[in-house]
Amino acid sequence: MSTATPRTAAELHDAMVERIVTRQPALDERVVEALRAVPRHLFLPHAPLDEAYKPNVAVITKRAEDGTPLSCASVATLVAGMLDRLQVRPGDRVFEVGAGTGYNAALLAELTGPDGHVVTVDIDEEVTRQASKALDAAGYGAVRVLTRDGALGDEPGSVFDRLEVTVGACDIPHAWFVQLAPGGRMVLPLRWRGQTRGVAFVKGEDGVLRSDAVFLCGFVPMIGQDVERAATLHTDPLVQIHYDVDQDIDPARLVGIFDTSRVVAWSGATIGPQDPIDGIWLRATATDPAVCRINASREAVDTDLCAPLIPNLSPALIAGSSLAYLAKRRLDGPGPLYEVGAYGHGLDGQALAERLCEHIRTWDADRKASPTLTAIPLTAEADVPANAIVKKDCAITVTF
Repeated sequence: MSTATPRTAAELHDAMVERIVTRQPALDERVVEALRAVPRHLFLPHAPLDEAYKPNVAVITKRAEDGTPLSCASVATLVAGMLDRLQVRPGDRVFEVGAGTGYNAALLAELTGPDGHVVTVDIDEEVTRQASKALDAAGYGAVRVLTRDGALGDEPGSVFDRLEVTVGACDIPHAWFVQLAPGGRMVLPLRWRGQTRGVAFVKGEDGVLRSDAVFLCGFVPMIGQDVERAATLHTDPLVQIHYDVDQDIDPARLVGIFDTSRVVAWSGATIGPQDPIDGIWLRATATDPAVCRINASREAVDTDLCAPLIPNLSPALIAGSSLAYLAKRRLDGPGPLYEVGAYGHGLDGQALAERLCEHIRTWDADRKASPTLTAIPLTAEADVPANAIVKKDCAITVTF
């Protein structure tokens, strides 16, 4: 039986902020002040107090009938990190896509101050209704809450100094380019080639967005952006692939792929149990148009049908009727150590596995390397680079 005394909301709030600051000691002091000013539990009225103030837990606030998360209160440490990169100034005009609980909009209102202007939008009327109610109750009724497809931006002619997207975006719509002022900053979770990265962009006078920070993050996907595709390669057990519309991938050519023999290639690069490997995926997207994501169910792994390094979240290469995906094998020794490599299937499976190993070796030579991203609006005058990842509204380049 526990004898611990339950902590008050104020105590839990203080503890959450202290943990965030401890993990991110370089956090802008204005962001820290905003975190201290806005009580998070007021935006999560149905969550237990201790859950509302866990800094590293996303609180799901709405699910689809199948259990898929539709809206949530994002992880507080990530919220703080994104606001830090947004660099909001007093008096700024800010547009937020993804109203969520309203908590982030309240933080933005603290950062912009009484002379600023914050607009938050969400496509779901139930979400905006609850966000508006929470903002009013917490004293942030000046925030403008709209039920609207965030891809449309605000009303025509609107201009913003800062634009933040708090849902996973697989494209950058035309309205966001137009309504962000030159010199303005945009921070968003951007999805390409099956993976997501937080990106902080600055808009140049030429209308091009150029990144000055790229970081790991994860968000509920934005509704309505028809730029990604998913296909099932095996039904029982389940294996799927996820790819972009600009990729030359025809799932029909991969029917029965796991009935072909498995080949293997090893890179010579090694990792420990806690070593991050996401950089392999990111690095490969800079140069290889065949990169996508493979998602294998637990049953597929248990039966050895398909064994990606991370079952539901590993990079793969697909070319024609062949594929290869990231894998690992344990090496002999006193401690857990693994060599990273690739499994391949199909006529060109061996060549694709070797190609993936080359991406691994490139990453291994400088694991901390960070890319620069550019995003170019797809207008009639757009000069699209040959190596660009082409979405419906923009073209993205990834350069190391």
